[in-house]
Amino acid sequence: MWSDVFKKVEQVLDHGPLCWVEVMDSRGSVPRERGAWMAVSASRVVGTIGGGHLEFDAIDKARALLDDWQRQGAQAGAGHQHRYPLGPSLGQCCGGVVMLRFALVPQGEIRLLRDQLQPPRDCVALFGAGHVGHALVRLLCHLPYRVVWVDSRDSVFPEEEHALVQCEYSDPVQSAVADLPTGSQVLIMSFSHAEDLEVVAQCLRRQRERGDLPYVGLIGSATKWATFRRRLRERGFADAELDHVTCPIGVPGIRGKEPEVIAVAVAAQLLQRRSAAMVQNQGNL
Repeated sequence: MWSDVFKKVEQVLDHGPLCWVEVMDSRGSVPRERGAWMAVSASRVVGTIGGGHLEFDAIDKARALLDDWQRQGAQAGAGHQHRYPLGPSLGQCCGGVVMLRFALVPQGEIRLLRDQLQPPRDCVALFGAGHVGHALVRLLCHLPYRVVWVDSRDSVFPEEEHALVQCEYSDPVQSAVADLPTGSQVLIMSFSHAEDLEVVAQCLRRQRERGDLPYVGLIGSATKWATFRRRLRERGFADAELDHVTCPIGVPGIRGKEPEVIAVAVAAQLLQRRSAAMVQNQGNL
């Protein structure tokens, strides 16, 4: 979780300097993508650049650099780059090439990592705090998302709040749709089919006006969605608008109706969409 990771890095810096190790570039098959990082101190490591020989070698190099920088009295930001051909230099069968950046962060200077330690930008708006909703939030807290969690029952949210989960009581529940962050991916799984229908309708109205909800997913069967489509057509929504709704949700082929199983399938679908968007964005650069 982002908040836990931030605290761990801050705790490391409370006790001494660290070496920030980040994947700056890569080519071919590699363990982690550009932007992956780890924070290395004399005794601790937070984060990962993929494990294996690459990570072990990078940790050794980071600690050697820390020793050198401390002897030399190096200033914040002192850096070093190293190119790792994974096959020839490390014997890893990935076969790609990774460029790592090593940078000094002095004791107590967490502010220097402000850009690197930003919370996730991708927002999931989850309507419904039932069994599946709770299972899904527990999972999303470990993934690169922040969550707006909405229900018309104020007492159903966990007592302990999480830094990346914004719990909102809303009655009527669909009124919360108007204030969702731009680009939110919406998941609808309330305790009531009537509430579900109203949230879907409000999402479609917002999509018609602003076009800024890239994904609207509704829990339920094909039969439920057929009924919803008929009722939404009666409210004036065209088939092209209704096609924007995904129902059932979750990657296909995963059997089981346990809340945790459904949560895994839904989270996997969100990650598929995220990966596809990243590939598209790279192609547009």
